[in-house]
Amino acid sequence: MQYTPMASKPKVVVTRKLPEAVEARLRRDYEPVFNPDDHVYSTDELIALADGADALLPCHSEHLDAGAIARLPASVKAIANFSVGVDHVDLDAAKARGIIVTNTPDVLSDATAEIALLLMLGAARRAAEGDRLVRTGEWRLWSPAFMVGRQITGKVLGIVGMGRVGQVTARRARGFDMQVHYHNRRRLPAEAEQGAEFHERLDSLLGACDVLSLHCPATAESHHLINAETIARLRPGLILVNTARGALVDDEALLEALRAGHVAAAGLDVFNGEPAIHPGYRELDNTFLLPHIGSATRETRDAMGFRALDNLDAVFAAREPGDRVA
Repeated sequence: MQYTPMASKPKVVVTRKLPEAVEARLRRDYEPVFNPDDHVYSTDELIALADGADALLPCHSEHLDAGAIARLPASVKAIANFSVGVDHVDLDAAKARGIIVTNTPDVLSDATAEIALLLMLGAARRAAEGDRLVRTGEWRLWSPAFMVGRQITGKVLGIVGMGRVGQVTARRARGFDMQVHYHNRRRLPAEAEQGAEFHERLDSLLGACDVLSLHCPATAESHHLINAETIARLRPGLILVNTARGALVDDEALLEALRAGHVAAAGLDVFNGEPAIHPGYRELDNTFLLPHIGSATRETRDAMGFRALDNLDAVFAAREPGDRVA
């Protein structure tokens, strides 16, 4: 159902630069407050901009913890996130204030799964190292022993978090004849598993796979899921892929394993403290690093924006938003 504009358009604070088509729809239906230079707002800036606003449209780059939410003006009725993950918002604090919180699921599953495969291949085949050799003119020879990487075809892929993105990643990986194993809070129905092997315990999965891909949300329970203890249980020579959240990984533990070769390579699109990532990752040849671009396709970013606006449309039409998380 298309949103019918109110006589007085709701004021929406848009924290980052959005696709042109999304901003056009915002101008049509709302009174948007845009961020023309696309900088990351401090909490104080965001609170000041929210004065008199009816809603916020933030990204994962804004941290709306309990303190920030407590300072929001009473006029704010909704936080419509331009993201699937909502670990940057204190949902309990929002609920306590009666603020509706939504996200944008489904629409970025394909794009993020593509990046997971790119990271997998890039890490396995030493793509970053090879690209650097060509660009710097250091490529001097070819020999059978030169730039030998690892093959993923026919290997066992372990997926932690078999939600929307995890399931699409599994389907794409089957194109490489990979055997899919997974750990999830609950086992999927057989039609969704498509032959994947379920591991009720994470420990069971860790030692069974050649590639481990993280697709679970960042929560208190999953914080530093990949740590010294869990890394010790991994099959030696494993390739680790993370397109979910940096908080899933203990950087020091992973870097130690990469230096020792226990983890052969890592393909990472997300990091703790990004963009100020741990410098150790830059120093290693066996890392393939991307700047959090899992959803960065034109099609997906448009779809995310429209999904966020669909949720806002519902809120201001007194309907239940389809993607409510608080």
